[in-house]
Amino acid sequence: IRKFWYQLTHWETWDWRIKYILICPAWLWFCLRARSFWFFTASNPTLTFGGFDGESKKEMYDQLPLGTYPQSVFIAGATPFEEVLKAIAACGLQFPLAAKPDVAKMGLMFRRINSAEALHRYHQSIGCQYIIQEFVDYPLEVSVFYYRMPGTKRGTITGFIRKDFLEVTGDGRSTLWDLIVNHPRAQFRLKELRAKHQENLQWIPDAGERYGLSPALNLSRGGKLVSLEHEKDERLLKLFDEISHYTKNFYYGRYDVRCRSIEDLKAGKHFSILEYNGSGAEPHHVYASGYGLWEACLILISHWNMLYRISVENHRRGVPYWNFMRGWKFLKHAGLQLERLRQKDGQLPVN
Repeated sequence: IRKFWYQLTHWETWDWRIKYILICPAWLWFCLRARSFWFFTASNPTLTFGGFDGESKKEMYDQLPLGTYPQSVFIAGATPFEEVLKAIAACGLQFPLAAKPDVAKMGLMFRRINSAEALHRYHQSIGCQYIIQEFVDYPLEVSVFYYRMPGTKRGTITGFIRKDFLEVTGDGRSTLWDLIVNHPRAQFRLKELRAKHQENLQWIPDAGERYGLSPALNLSRGGKLVSLEHEKDERLLKLFDEISHYTKNFYYGRYDVRCRSIEDLKAGKHFSILEYNGSGAEPHHVYASGYGLWEACLILISHWNMLYRISVENHRRGVPYWNFMRGWKFLKHAGLQLERLRQKDGQLPVN
């Protein structure tokens, strides 16, 4: 009953299909106005599918200024493991490392890798191209939602949030499993967490000891989103204007960033961009500012309207929309890949 009531009164925990079906007519209206089901593919011209789904992280990193993202090595799934070790040694990377699929979302198969043995397990499990990169241990992870109309120099930051880990705190009496079961945000992924922490479920953390349940800070992995609306200012906008102008083709999306502090980020130092999510990016600030469901729906529609305007303008400037069959096949392939990663993610231990 407690679980049901929590979910009923927290709309952000609902299945995404329930949330989005309410505003599906608005999306269809934008498709009709643009005369293209995949109008958004013109929004970020140098990202595959406009960055809506299935885009490569390598593709994204190649379009960011050097030094703004973690040092990375891209590994094909069929690469002999000895070659993997040589590749990371050649780049000077040292443990701990971060590993994640080149094409994925929602933090699936993201892991902190502490040893060669753990990397070997990951390499054997992943089965597709993935990224090994320096583990960015700055204490804060934030998201910045940014858009800019083509032909303009100045953009807009609509959302600025902090992400907090899904973790439990020991009381010196309860087992890890008891703590997980009684955590309000963990109770919706008990099967997943049982599999990932199987070896530690009967362990009793000391009083005050914190234990991370997920290395990813995504909302879909149980992360908590906290509004930083009061921190938005001209310095923050100037930084992301400069980054987005680097290739002149990032117009709509969300930057996920690790940084030492908010002030350092605004000063353009001690930060690292983990990902840039294009036209498929969700404006996460709708989950972090206490909005009701109806208010959140209106914010989502307003962002779709901006996505439509940017896409139509780029199309007017010569950027083609994807045709229906090309987009359908691509989206179907991306969905199959995501489902494979979801299955693997539930089987590979976090630690």
